[in-house]
Amino acid sequence: MKKYAVITGASAGIGLEFAKRLSAMGYNLVLVARREERLKKISKQLNTNCDIIPADLTLDSECYRVFEAVKDKRIAVFINNAGFGNCGRFTESNLDKELDMIQLNVRAVHLLTKLMLKKMQERDSGCILNVASCAGLMPAGPYMAAYYATKAYVASLTRAVAEELKESGSHVYIGCLCPGPVDTEFNRVANVKFMMKGIRADYCVKYALNQMSKRKVVIIPTIPMKLAMTFGHFLPGSVYVRIAAKQQKKLSDKPE
Repeated sequence: MKKYAVITGASAGIGLEFAKRLSAMGYNLVLVARREERLKKISKQLNTNCDIIPADLTLDSECYRVFEAVKDKRIAVFINNAGFGNCGRFTESNLDKELDMIQLNVRAVHLLTKLMLKKMQERDSGCILNVASCAGLMPAGPYMAAYYATKAYVASLTRAVAEELKESGSHVYIGCLCPGPVDTEFNRVANVKFMMKGIRADYCVKYALNQMSKRKVVIIPTIPMKLAMTFGHFLPGSVYVRIAAKQQKKLSDKPE
């Protein structure tokens, strides 16, 4: 039976790079995103079989539809990548955008992780990677409050499920990718400009796949981000949050 990799948010950025690299590794692909025309264009550029599923994963019904479409395939890799951010003072940021972000970053990830994990457990094999962020490893992120909270959920959920799988002796792998800034469309959608130079999406994906092969649960590309996360553990939470607020406020206050 052919082995498949499913990638959500596959039309750009990290998702697109996962599609390119997994195709080069011989996986047949299922690409999921809202932009159908872009998915069609991408599928023609890849060397392996490629199914596309246009879907809006902010809707539960669409998450279930995606699962129904792939459940009978031999899914070896599932990349839960779809998500976006938003920047600004909590009382002033757009509520509808935030609720869509929670639906996509949290509810869709939770739903698809559970559905795919149960399917993978039936044959005791498979890999799930949830794309989180270094933001999810920090106590909080003023001026991107909701985004940091969604990614904290993803990181916490993933680590908890990974431990459950380990204790049960399962061969199914789950991990979370927690990069710092990556040069993608994310910055424009989130209306944010990061102080730290972003890494290339192709490097991020190459590193993630390497760490997945080693069954690393929390994957942080680049030494500077690893050091920053390690250093943060030694700071009182209140101090960490104040530092984050000071830096993030500078960035969110910058004119476009």
